[in-house]
Amino acid sequence: MNRYTIFGNPVSHSKSPSMQNAGFKYLGLDCLYDKTQIKKQNIKDIFKQRDLSGANITLPHKEVAYELADIVVGEANKIKAVNTYIKRGDKIVAYNTDGSGFMMAIKEFLPISSALIIGAGGTAKAIAVALIEANIQTTVANRTASKLKFFKDIGAKTTSTKNLNTNYIYNLIINATSVGLIDDTTPIPINNLKKILKNCSYAFDCIYNKNTKFLSLSKMFCIKCKSGEDMLLYQGVKALELWTNTKATKGLIKCMRDALVNNTIS
Repeated sequence: MNRYTIFGNPVSHSKSPSMQNAGFKYLGLDCLYDKTQIKKQNIKDIFKQRDLSGANITLPHKEVAYELADIVVGEANKIKAVNTYIKRGDKIVAYNTDGSGFMMAIKEFLPISSALIIGAGGTAKAIAVALIEANIQTTVANRTASKLKFFKDIGAKTTSTKNLNTNYIYNLIINATSVGLIDDTTPIPINNLKKILKNCSYAFDCIYNKNTKFLSLSKMFCIKCKSGEDMLLYQGVKALELWTNTKATKGLIKCMRDALVNNTIS
């Protein structure tokens, strides 16, 4: 049996095991996918000790996982954060499927000309790279301004959340932080968020397992709002394709979506 996991902190809320185990079952593969919560332990060491065939990596470990990988493939080299590990021989090969998953998730919002990302972690980096490659003017706001250099270097506008211009009109606002996952707060002060949302058409929260304060406010102002569920689905589909060296069919995607929505293996 080949074994897979998702590394993160927190990770108890993750629906990835339901989704990925359903995908393996659909393909007739003898595989098992579980959850591994870690704080500061070495992901690479645990991966090898458990003799894993692959893994997903979520907050807050994506950038560390990039540094630890033996080989990094594709846009992950530009993002400098990874969310997928694959064992190949004695090497750990790393990919980032977040950007492609995000763009698939927002396809119903397109075309748009401008976007605001709140947050500067690995997920924000993947989304920013994808948006800029799609020629969408991208602004990144983060509480700690020192973490914005990456975004400046790839051509995004940057600002601290404290100095964010709430009168600017963005087509799309994205919460790429974990704020709201375990509490009822918003990634920027609530009054500032409301001002931005009044002029915004679309909102996207990368958090997928709850109706966050960010998402509930967005529904009051925006034309369309989405949680991160579709992003999770499509980045997961891409990871499964990489692990199994197969191309996902509509049937496989439906099976994984059903398991994700119901949090069960169909």
